[in-house]
Amino acid sequence: MGHKRGLAKVAARLVRSPGAIEREELQETCARIGGTPIDKAPDGCVSECTGTVQCLSLRPRGNDAPALVVDLDDGSRTMNLIWLGRRKIAGIEPGVFLTVRGRVLYRHGVPTIFNPIYEIKPSTPAS
Repeated sequence: MGHKRGLAKVAARLVRSPGAIEREELQETCARIGGTPIDKAPDGCVSECTGTVQCLSLRPRGNDAPALVVDLDDGSRTMNLIWLGRRKIAGIEPGVFLTVRGRVLYRHGVPTIFNPIYEIKPSTPAS
C-alpha cells in the first residue's frame, strides 16, 4: 500500500510547476524545524515562524534612522521582518533559514514583525 502512495506522490509532482514543488518542499522543511506557518500567524499575537530569507532592503526612516527589511518565506506566505535602526545583521542574507519570534502585526495585509528575536538555522536543515 505504501508503494502505491509513493507512486501517486511522484505522479502528482510530475504535473505541478517547479515553483509549486519548491513551495511544498519549503513548507515541509519549515514544518520539520517547527513554528507557526506564516499564513496561520494571528494578528496581534506573539508567534514563532521559520522560513528562508528571500530579500533584504534598507528603508530610510525619519531623522536618518534606517530600517532593515527582510522578506521571510515559508512556502505558505511571505512575512516582513523589520529591524529599526539597523543597516545590516551579520549572517542574514538571501537563502538563509531563520526562526523568528515576535508580535505579528498585519500592515497593509502583510504579516510583519518589528525587531524580532531570531536564530539562524543551518543552510541545509536535517530531515
